[in-house]
Amino acid sequence: MDATNSVSKGVFVFKNGATRVKGRKKTQRCNSLLDTSTTKQHWFRMYKTNWERLRQMILKMQTSSYGKIIDDLLKFIESCQQTDTYEGFLPTAALLTGINQTDHLSQFEKLAEDIRNNTLSIVVLLPSRDGSSLKQAVETIVAKCIHGQQTDTAEEKPLRKNQLNLDVLHAWYTETHINCRVKPKLTIIIPDFELFNPLVLQDLILILDSYATTLPFVLVFGVATAISTIHNVLPYHVTSKIKLSIFQSEPSATNLNKILDEVLLTPFCPFHLSGKVFKLLLDIFLFYDFSVNGFIQGFKFAFLDHYFQQPINALSAIIDDADDLQAIINELTSAELEQIRQLPSFRPYVESLQNPQEVIDILTNDDYFKRSLTPMIMKVHNYWFTFHCALQILHTLVSDLPKAPLGRQLRELYCQCVSCDVTEQPEFKECMQLLSFLSKEEMLLKIKQVLDVVLQWVDRNDQLNIEGCLVYEVAPLEAMANGLAILSEELAVASHEQIDVDTQQDKQTLLSSQMGRQELREKLLTAAKHAKSESAATRAVGKIMDYFLGNIFQRHLHPPTGKKVPLIELFLYNDSSFIRRHIIGAPRAAVHTALNNPQFYTQCECCTLDESSCIIPSLPDLSIAYKLHLECGRMINLFDWLQAFRTVIDDVNSDGAEQQIDPVIQARFTRAVAELQFLGFIKTSKTKTDHVTRLTW
Repeated sequence: MDATNSVSKGVFVFKNGATRVKGRKKTQRCNSLLDTSTTKQHWFRMYKTNWERLRQMILKMQTSSYGKIIDDLLKFIESCQQTDTYEGFLPTAALLTGINQTDHLSQFEKLAEDIRNNTLSIVVLLPSRDGSSLKQAVETIVAKCIHGQQTDTAEEKPLRKNQLNLDVLHAWYTETHINCRVKPKLTIIIPDFELFNPLVLQDLILILDSYATTLPFVLVFGVATAISTIHNVLPYHVTSKIKLSIFQSEPSATNLNKILDEVLLTPFCPFHLSGKVFKLLLDIFLFYDFSVNGFIQGFKFAFLDHYFQQPINALSAIIDDADDLQAIINELTSAELEQIRQLPSFRPYVESLQNPQEVIDILTNDDYFKRSLTPMIMKVHNYWFTFHCALQILHTLVSDLPKAPLGRQLRELYCQCVSCDVTEQPEFKECMQLLSFLSKEEMLLKIKQVLDVVLQWVDRNDQLNIEGCLVYEVAPLEAMANGLAILSEELAVASHEQIDVDTQQDKQTLLSSQMGRQELREKLLTAAKHAKSESAATRAVGKIMDYFLGNIFQRHLHPPTGKKVPLIELFLYNDSSFIRRHIIGAPRAAVHTALNNPQFYTQCECCTLDESSCIIPSLPDLSIAYKLHLECGRMINLFDWLQAFRTVIDDVNSDGAEQQIDPVIQARFTRAVAELQFLGFIKTSKTKTDHVTRLTW
C-alpha cells in the first residue's frame, strides 16, 4: 500500500518521535498481574526462587563473556584520551556484534554506561532512528552532550531546537572545561551501522572531522555483518578521515552454547526440556533471530508453564538438602499426592516392588507415601547427575571426529540422547567404529580428557558439599574413573606386536567330524570376518570401547522414560505444541479470528454469534465489512459493498435501492474500508476506479 494513498483520502499524521520536555510523567513501575493468592502458592514461590537462581547464573556468564570486549574498548578510549592534539583523523572503533542479534541495543546501552563510569568521556548513543537526517543527527548529539551533563539543580534553561548546533557545542565545551587539566572525550556510539542512512553518515563524519581540532570526538560503530560493510558504505574521502580499530565480540551462537553448557544443560537446572521442545527453541534461535535473550525468554516461558500446569512439579526444585525436600513434600495435599500416583511413571515403579504391604501403603497411606517420595526424587536428581556426566563424556569423545556424525555441540547430543536410546542409532555406531581406529597415543589422550571430565564433576559435587547444597551420589562416577584408569594402564603397557590367534586347537575344532555342514559354514564365515592376528594394543582398545558402551553409555545415557526413571514427569517438559502456539505467532489467523468472531477477544455478549458466518448489526464496523468482503470475488464493487453494509447496519430503512444513503453510515463504511486496506486485505484498482481488489483468500 502506498504511504498516503487510501480509499478514504484522509489526512495522515507522521510522528517524528519528538517528545515534550515539560510535563512528562514519570514512568510508573508495572505491578504484577497475578493476585496475592497466586503469588503465595507453593509452586509460584519455588518457580520464582529457582528462576532467580538461574537468572543470576546466566547474568554472571554473560558478564564474563562481554567482559573482555568491554575491557578492550575501554582501553581504546583511554588511549585516545592520552593524545590532546588532532592527528588528522577521528579515532574510530568498529565492534563486530554478529548477524541478526535483537539484543544489540541493550548491549550498547550497557557499553555506554561502562564507558561513562570508567573513562573520562561524554557518551552519546545515536541509533539510526535519531539520525534520519543530518540536522536531526547533529541536534541529537548536541542535546545529549549538553543536557546529559547538566545536573537537576542547574538553573539554565534547556536550549531550543534551533540552537542545537556544533558551534553551540563548541562554546559550551570550552566554557565548561576551560579549567580542566584533562578534558573529556566526546564518544559517539552508533549501535546499528547498517541501518544508518549512508549519506547522512558520510556528511556527519566530515562535519565532525572539521570540528575535531577543538572537539575531541571518538566514534564507535556497531557492525552486525562484516568489516567490509564500512568500506562499502563510506567512500574513500570519508574513510580517510577516520582511523579504524576492529573489535570482535563473541558470536551469539557461541554465547548460547556457553549458557547451555554451564547453566541450562546441567543437573543444577530444576527442570529439563524434552527433545522436541528443545529443538523448537533452538530452531527459532538459529533460523529466526539469533537472539540469546529470546531463547532465554522461551526457556523461562516453558519453565513457568511447567510449574503452572501442575503444582506438584515444584518437587523438581533444586534444594539445599534432603530436609528442604521433605519440607516441600509435607506441604502437599491429598489431591496433589493422588496426582503423583496417577503419573505414568508411577505404575512401573509400584509393579517393581516385591513387598505387597509396601505397595498397599504407598497407594493408600499418605504419610508413608510422603516418606517414600524423598528417596524417589533424590534418585531422579542422581539420574540427571550421571546422565549429564555421561553426556559430556560422549561429547568429549565424538566432538572432533571426522564429519561429526553425532554433531560437534553439546546441544546436538542432548537432543538425541533425551529423545531416544542413542546407543541404538547408526550415527553412534559409526562414531564407535571411528574411535576404534584411533592410535594408542590418541586413545590415551581421549581417556585422559574423559577422566578430567569425570573428576571435574566430582570436584563440583565436593564444592556443593562445602557450600552446604544438595550432594549427589558420586559412586558411579568414581567407578567410571577407576575402570578407565585400569584400562588406560593396560593400554599404556600394551605392545603393537602381532599375536597369532589361529591355534592348532581352533583348527581341530573347525575340522571336527561331529560338526554339521551348516554349522561349519557359519564358523568359517565368522573366522573369515575376524583378523587372523591382532596386537595387544588393539585388544586393549577393544576392551576400552566395550567399557564405554556397556558401563557408561548404555547404563547412564538411557533416555528419561517412565519405565526406568520413576517420577521423571516432574522434571521433564514436553508440551511442544503449547510452546509453538505461544512463541511462534500466527498473526493472520489471529486477525481472522478477531474480525470473523470479535466476541472471542472482546467477550462482549452483544457480539455473540450462533454461527461463525452470521452477520449482526451489533458487530464492529470493521468486522461487518470484513465478513461481507469474504463473500465477494477478486474484484469488489464499492457501491454494492456499501449497499450490503447499509443493509446490515440499518435494516429498517434499507427498502429502496435508490434511497439516499445516510452520510454517517457512508463515513463508517469508508473508515472500515480504509482499515481493511491498512491491514492488507484489499487494495485500490487502477483498471476500475469504483472497484477494489481482494488480496487474501
